[in-house]
Amino acid sequence: MDEHSAGAIVFRGGEKREYLVLHYEEGHWSLPKGKIEPGEQPMETAKREIFEETNLNVEFVPSFHEEINYFFRRGNILIRKKVDFFLAKAGNKNVKLSFEHIGYRWLRYEDALKQLGFDNDRNVLRKAEDFLNSTGNSA
Repeated sequence: MDEHSAGAIVFRGGEKREYLVLHYEEGHWSLPKGKIEPGEQPMETAKREIFEETNLNVEFVPSFHEEINYFFRRGNILIRKKVDFFLAKAGNKNVKLSFEHIGYRWLRYEDALKQLGFDNDRNVLRKAEDFLNSTGNSA
């Protein structure tokens, strides 16, 4: 079975950037993301999911797009998951969580790397940080 989701590395601030990490009920910490609905483009999904999960409006940073692929089990069904990640700047830090999460943190880069529960998330965060540093872009 295949699933396709989209999400974003959400950050705020310029020189002293902080990244948003979400605490899921299952116990892990991850980045905002969700399933792409019929007729939706991945970036539309990312924007919708960020708003639904955090109540944040974001602005996407052009030219950043990463794709990750992994397998997981839902019961005894093996799922192949593809996730499109974008980079998004939050206008403020006032998160209002949905029922899907039990906590959140705005963290500096090194702390966010330590907090995230999956290598795929850490890798995409590294790419986002490198991208922002290499472009001099604080968005």
